[in-house]
Amino acid sequence: MKYNFPKSFLWGTATSAYQVEGNNNKSDMWAEEYSEGSPYRDYSGDAVDHYNRYKQDIELMASLGLNSYRFSIEWSRIEPEQGVFSQVELNHYRDVIKVCYDNKITPVVTMMHFTSPQWLMKIGGWKNPKTAELFATYCEVVFKEMGRDIPYVLTINEVNLPVMLKELFINLDFMPPVGMDAKSWTAPGWRESAAQKCGTTVDQYFTFHMASDEVSLEIVKDAHRKARAVMKKINPSTKVGLSLALPEIQAIEGGEEQAAKVWHDYFGQFISAIAGDDFIGVQNYTREIYGPKGQVPVAEGAEVTAMGYEYYPEALAGTIRNIAKELDIPVMVTEHGIAANDDSRRVEFIERGLKGLHSCMEDGIQVLGYLYWSTFDNYEWTFGYEPKFGIIAVNRDTQERTVKESGRVLGEISRNNALNVEGKFQNEV
Repeated sequence: MKYNFPKSFLWGTATSAYQVEGNNNKSDMWAEEYSEGSPYRDYSGDAVDHYNRYKQDIELMASLGLNSYRFSIEWSRIEPEQGVFSQVELNHYRDVIKVCYDNKITPVVTMMHFTSPQWLMKIGGWKNPKTAELFATYCEVVFKEMGRDIPYVLTINEVNLPVMLKELFINLDFMPPVGMDAKSWTAPGWRESAAQKCGTTVDQYFTFHMASDEVSLEIVKDAHRKARAVMKKINPSTKVGLSLALPEIQAIEGGEEQAAKVWHDYFGQFISAIAGDDFIGVQNYTREIYGPKGQVPVAEGAEVTAMGYEYYPEALAGTIRNIAKELDIPVMVTEHGIAANDDSRRVEFIERGLKGLHSCMEDGIQVLGYLYWSTFDNYEWTFGYEPKFGIIAVNRDTQERTVKESGRVLGEISRNNALNVEGKFQNEV
């Protein structure tokens, strides 16, 4: 069967600056990598050198047939010291946007993808109410330079991730770093070392991923609102939103109340911040099932990804339908992906996810685009370079790019603006 998509549909992939550019050494995450006892498995180092290779990389995306690219601007590059803005770095990101347009690629920009400047830790990071205004000022500086060329912007990536991490590590004394794996957890001494590398003390050190209490969450929401206001003032035509990490929340008998609470924590409590947005970025990878005793483990024998969670592409459609029950707002799939060494599983993941996405659109839900995570096999935070999410492999010794079959498949879907799945998915869940 063939599933056609709207003419204006965005087809592409997503990255974050820290995970692909390399050498973001003014960022708080860089300090965490190099702290004593750091839980990060690898140093990010040069990453996939996208900072220097963006032109060739964007040309490669275009050659596949993709028509959009989501990337982030690194705050710590633009403002390496408080109040000091780098014209060189502003020019760099302006050129990234230009190269996108030169290749008929629509840029989708994220203003903050987890990482903050080290100097922000000196004043209390994301527990300091002033951070909202500081973030908005950074966004204002960027938009004065290039806002007229940014059609879609996300203020903050996965504003709810700290809440999800808190749920995961509820019995620990403090919040883990982004992408933390329970098995690699070590004593918290590394955080004191990270604070020191940021030029501050552990009591001031409060990164974005720690913002899970009521006070800091309000600061994050305030940062989103303030940033949205300044960017819309400069360029009213830019569509502004934020993104949420949202597994599909399901319940079996007796788990309905717990599932409802989790959905509120992950989504409902952010509706007030989304009010006034032009769209919502949805980032989905799997589902969570709740029963009378809490979250139900993945069923024995069920397929799991390299990250350990259930292989369930249909969660994307389920999540979007859950959102549509509470919000009448356009949706952009800003991440949907799978870590897998077997690329055929990635191909099926994409196609099954898109089949469900199309059904949502047939039911009247407005979906602006589908951006797969990720463009490359890149740096996955504390997991290092082991997980492979990309549609493009990278030899990190030579930085050579190799397009996978999944990249060719997604590119073909984009060129045809249609998904053809005749005879596929006979055994899907």
